[in-house]
Amino acid sequence: MWLRTSIKRLPLQPLLTTITPIRTLTALSTHQEREQEQDPYSLMKEDPIQVCSSLWVRSFSNQTHAPFSNLTGFLSKFDLWVLAYQRSCAHFTGSFPPRNAIHSQVLRDLLSLQNAVVRGRFSWNHKIHSYIRSPNEKPLTEFTSKRKIQSILESNAPCFQDRVVQEVLLLILEPIFEARFSSKSHAFRPGRNAHTVIRTIRSNFAGYLWFLRGDVSEIFETVDTDVVMGYLEKYVKDKKVLGLIKLALGARVRNQAHGGDCDVTFGKKKKKKGPKKKKILNENEPKPDPFWLRSFFSFAPEEAAKVPSYGHCGILSPLLANVCLSELDYMMEEKIIKFFRPSKLDSIWRDSINDGSHNPAWPEFVPSSDREKTRKMDYIRYGGHFLIGIRGPREEAVQIRKEITEFCESKYWLKLDNSKVEIEHISRGILFLDHIICRRVIHPTLRYTGTGGKIVSEKGVGTLLSVTASLQQCIRQFRRLGFVKGDRDPEPLPCTPMLYSSQAHTNSQMNKFLETMADWYRYADNRKKIVGFCAYVIRSSLAKLYAARYRLKSRAKVYNIASRDLSRPLRESSNNSAPEYSDLLRMGLVDAIEGVQFSHMSSIPSCDYAPFPRNWIPDHEQVLREYIKLDNPKFFCDLLRSIKQEGLSLPQDEISDIVWDYKTLGVWSKRSDGEKELKNDSGKEMMTL
Repeated sequence: MWLRTSIKRLPLQPLLTTITPIRTLTALSTHQEREQEQDPYSLMKEDPIQVCSSLWVRSFSNQTHAPFSNLTGFLSKFDLWVLAYQRSCAHFTGSFPPRNAIHSQVLRDLLSLQNAVVRGRFSWNHKIHSYIRSPNEKPLTEFTSKRKIQSILESNAPCFQDRVVQEVLLLILEPIFEARFSSKSHAFRPGRNAHTVIRTIRSNFAGYLWFLRGDVSEIFETVDTDVVMGYLEKYVKDKKVLGLIKLALGARVRNQAHGGDCDVTFGKKKKKKGPKKKKILNENEPKPDPFWLRSFFSFAPEEAAKVPSYGHCGILSPLLANVCLSELDYMMEEKIIKFFRPSKLDSIWRDSINDGSHNPAWPEFVPSSDREKTRKMDYIRYGGHFLIGIRGPREEAVQIRKEITEFCESKYWLKLDNSKVEIEHISRGILFLDHIICRRVIHPTLRYTGTGGKIVSEKGVGTLLSVTASLQQCIRQFRRLGFVKGDRDPEPLPCTPMLYSSQAHTNSQMNKFLETMADWYRYADNRKKIVGFCAYVIRSSLAKLYAARYRLKSRAKVYNIASRDLSRPLRESSNNSAPEYSDLLRMGLVDAIEGVQFSHMSSIPSCDYAPFPRNWIPDHEQVLREYIKLDNPKFFCDLLRSIKQEGLSLPQDEISDIVWDYKTLGVWSKRSDGEKELKNDSGKEMMTL
């Protein structure tokens, strides 16, 4: 009795603090038992590609652009999570694991991650208590030091399970917004790249005099969470998906600049670090990018160098940036329609906004911008940089710049000065994606039949739109990588990163680099000149490298031994006892040496002048629209009606007639006349016999 009364008089707070953890532990244990009882193999029922394809078709067939209210059902599909895990493994390890090769324990961990996301128990950047680990990550031991835990928490490495969740969200959200994005944006989208921008400029921007080159890439670095969520909520109404993205946007990411400065000593003196050991990669650890790929990525133009990164959104950040900037695209599309004022006196764009030349070879005669000429404007955007072409007076370009700055300040809270939105004339050249957009004045001979049937020849004046690669920008990129020094007359430097590689490996790396460079400048008018310069720099850099490696003192001696394309083997002068290269190559002890490509101008391909359609769409969008059209019964009704009106016959009708005749009249009715006569003659002969 005394014990019962004493327990009643005890304060409740200490008791609650001791009882609550026990309850939570029991709840977690029962929850984990339920998850372990669920078999992940029984949930793998559908093809994830089919699930994604149905979502793409549903998004593109939604003409009213109604918002998607229930996306949690896609989060509950375990097949999508398996596909997201495969894609994440391909990113971390460099190999795409087959579906049937995933271990059962990994599938259970993936199922627990899915349940945590669906039930609201998932938190971003949780590195210690993770549901699933990377294939390269070693499991933590039972006893982990405080320093090890601190280093894990302070590391800037992305969390693997965050990547899996981001992949799932990307698989769900990308088709929804791809159906709603403007065709004027080309960055961070499937089927569109920098080449489509250059080809669109070449085909659609002929005849413009003033250009606005804008930079709104500040939105990639800092953006308000409410702004992004406001644009997302226009087309997505699912609270679970929106909550996940809002938590990822609001999470603070540790700054890498200050991450290396803070040292955790735990009361001990800081020890001096010894010599750095050479790192040996694990078997399943991905190898770093090869030298040619790193060099080519360093040639990325300014418009493609910045990639958005919002909180813990990761690969979702480019999609969210396009969602925000799509409002600018919609605004510019409306302005293009309002700005258009056709003129019958103009040589192009007389009637509609789509009139004019689709081919850059079309000259615009009398290239002035008087009031008698057509007023027209076009717009294109790549990432955070956009380009606007205006045919009209400069005052209208100034007015459009003012409207754009006001729009960005009201919608994105982004203040743009005149240096961020520059107005340039076509005669000075506009640099965009490391290509210079300019015009060339031509004087073609016009021949026409005059009065009396006499052929008259006159000299006309016209302009051609020219898109050339910037040689100065190419030299600047080479100088930043350490391939050349100097500006006006650049001098090649030895390629020191490939000092300890063999001649065959070095030549193959540089050949891949030159191939990618030639492909990048495919649509430049001066493709031969710019690729020839790149080949000269690379070949001279390798010659200097081989002269230092094999102690040949000059490039001339290297060219004398290895030929102009550096395809012959080079050996050290002191190593006279080594066997011949042909014997080593026959035994398979050395690799064949490839010659450095483009050593002659004749081997460099010419510019690709293939015309680009004005209303071009990527192949996957075209296939989707055709599939949706064929799946619509109204399309077949209209097709049948048009066939009947024109008096045509369908192949199905002819086949049905043939089948009906076979059933009613037999095979005899469909035989040819020659077969029938032959049959009759044979019958008569049998009768005479």
